Amino acid sequence: MRNPSAQSAAQIIDIKQRKIVLFVVLATYLMILLDTSIVITGLPDIRTGLGFSPTGLAWVQNAYMLSFGGLLMLGARAGDLMGRKRVFLFGLLVFTVSSLAIGLAQSPAQLLIARSIQGIGAATLAPSTLALLSTYYPEGPERHRALAYYAATAGIGASLGLVVGGIFADWISWRVGFFINVPLGFVLFVLGRRFLAESQTHDGAFDLIGAISSTLGMTALVYGIVRSASTGWGDDLTIGSMLVAFFLLLWFVIAERRAAQPILPLWLFASRERSGAYIARMAFVGAMFSFFFFTTQFMQGVLDFTPFEAGVGFLPMTIPTFVASLFLPRLTARIGNGRVLSLALLTCAIGMFWLAQADVGSHYLRDLAMPMLLIGFGNGLALGPLTIAGVSGVAKTDSGAASGLVNVAHQLGGALGVSVLVVVFASAAAPGITGRLGLAHQIEMALGGAALMLLAGFVIAAIFVARPKVMAIPAS
Repeated sequence: MRNPSAQSAAQIIDIKQRKIVLFVVLATYLMILLDTSIVITGLPDIRTGLGFSPTGLAWVQNAYMLSFGGLLMLGARAGDLMGRKRVFLFGLLVFTVSSLAIGLAQSPAQLLIARSIQGIGAATLAPSTLALLSTYYPEGPERHRALAYYAATAGIGASLGLVVGGIFADWISWRVGFFINVPLGFVLFVLGRRFLAESQTHDGAFDLIGAISSTLGMTALVYGIVRSASTGWGDDLTIGSMLVAFFLLLWFVIAERRAAQPILPLWLFASRERSGAYIARMAFVGAMFSFFFFTTQFMQGVLDFTPFEAGVGFLPMTIPTFVASLFLPRLTARIGNGRVLSLALLTCAIGMFWLAQADVGSHYLRDLAMPMLLIGFGNGLALGPLTIAGVSGVAKTDSGAASGLVNVAHQLGGALGVSVLVVVFASAAAPGITGRLGLAHQIEMALGGAALMLLAGFVIAAIFVARPKVMAIPAS
């Protein structure tokens, strides 16, 4: 018979290990989130310090989002085949080293290359963090509690990143926001190597053709869109980029139809509810990423806010996001997932139209903070229903692929949304109108475009998600 004291000691060790694993997972997830938002308030300083053009500045976010979103499903697949611990540590190493390279960058090219590599690290880290929680916390109250901490980290990370990024950019340098990843990444690597247990590996194949063709195709598409902002659609390189994007994405679809283990099972689009959710998510995230991208430039370039003041200036949006997420479960239970989503997107659209009226004579509280409250409430209500609809009707065995597609739509939607609205921003430039007046007018047009994106998302959600047709789920 086992010694009770020895059994008790083993349980204490097990609890301690799980707490350390939880810390490693949450800290890693927070690091990924911070690097998505911490750069926002530093964008004006990055532009002037490294010599980015107004349209080229979009690549600071797009380079990260494209490699992150394009390789995310491959990263999830790598964890299944090679082991979660091994892939987690590799991704953490790549993310940490690339963060150092971003902080040391002396030119736009150096920063964008390092930012792309950082996206690769995030694409391998993000799937592993959630999988590790499922591995160490069995089904039941403990897992629910761990997932609640995970969800709370998402809300905290977005708000904290904006404020911390503003503090660094204003008081020290935007580079510090990336340098802090180096000691943190080192500590997490040591803890992960010591306390994480390797998961079971599986036989299978990597869909490298699918991953490479989709990532390069989306990159070519975004490049063509952004380039058109400065050279026009008749430019040879713009046309060439769009043609390359078309053929690469066509190759991707053909490859996925033929692949034995596709990175993106095309049958996931068979449901109008799921397909509507993916498209609505791309429109929503594209508008929201653009909201951050342009609003921080408005606050700093038009209203003369410091980076720190701009970071704090986003709180009227981030606080309602957190509050709305608390009421989301009860509201969804009362009126349904699709109706909550439609309400959320319409609320966001109204807030964005209001914000798009801001100009050089605007008052922060009336013209920015008030519409941000609406945007924040809509944001807090939208992501949960979009995720639920994106995995609706999917068997447990295919939940990983469906969840991966949700995340891909999230990252690529952000990249495409910012790219399209950068074109709107550049096209709104008027001869003879320069300085703050010209910048304000261009941002007004871009935010108006973001409002139209949200309105389109609302229409799609109302038609395809709020009133889905019942369809048979194909066998996977």
